[in-house]
Amino acid sequence: MSEQRKDVWAAGEKYEPYVGRWSRLVAKEFVDWLGLPKGLSWLDVGCGTGALCQAIVERAAPREVLGIDPSAGFIEYARAHVPGAIFAVGDARSLEIEPSSVDAAVSGLVLNFVPEPDLALEQMARAVRPGGQVAAYVWDYAGRMELMRYFWDAAVELDPAAAELDEGPRFPLCQPAALEELFTGPRLRWVEVHAIEVPTRFRDFDDYWSPFLGGQGPAPSYAMSLSAARRDALRDRLRERLPVGADGAIALVARAWAVRGLRRN
Repeated sequence: MSEQRKDVWAAGEKYEPYVGRWSRLVAKEFVDWLGLPKGLSWLDVGCGTGALCQAIVERAAPREVLGIDPSAGFIEYARAHVPGAIFAVGDARSLEIEPSSVDAAVSGLVLNFVPEPDLALEQMARAVRPGGQVAAYVWDYAGRMELMRYFWDAAVELDPAAAELDEGPRFPLCQPAALEELFTGPRLRWVEVHAIEVPTRFRDFDDYWSPFLGGQGPAPSYAMSLSAARRDALRDRLRERLPVGADGAIALVARAWAVRGLRRN
């Protein structure tokens, strides 16, 4: 590969089978871990297709939830599928929201994709009332986000240049120490990092492989950039490597690292 390819985030209906269905499981665990009281005002920065907003609505009984994302396609999908929340197109680095206007600002699977994550965190902290919670979670790309780990390990074996797109080395932020360092600063206190693991069970190999053909995100974008022959070779290598059960199902694990802190007064 001679140049860096741009990640694609546009079609919610294609993102859901790939990561959305699993991010919804993590979102529920994340909201439960935060353990915030009912009736609060929430801000979800980088809301995507609305997985975290939906978990907040269903499990935290909020007064209001505002989800913001730069992808108009994802916002359209979220509006159609997550009643009870408000959605708007926006940039995490320049939130159009009043200072100290929400009780909690959260972000799911996004901070590593923001070019300036420290600026996004500053904006989230600015939006939260003193004593309010700022929290986020990201995939453990280098470790137990297994559906992607199997993909990139196979891809790099066949095409060493694919390593530059592998989210593991590409996103060093997605490690406990790096997340804690990002959150530890003048704005936040009582910072804590926590691992969330959810099962990702695929009915069969096609259930695993077909979402990579949707072109949403780094791995699917890479898969669809290949010629048909090279894509078939990658598919066959994955079929050889994945742990397929006697019933044809593939049982993997997805781990996310979550982090939270309280805004200082």
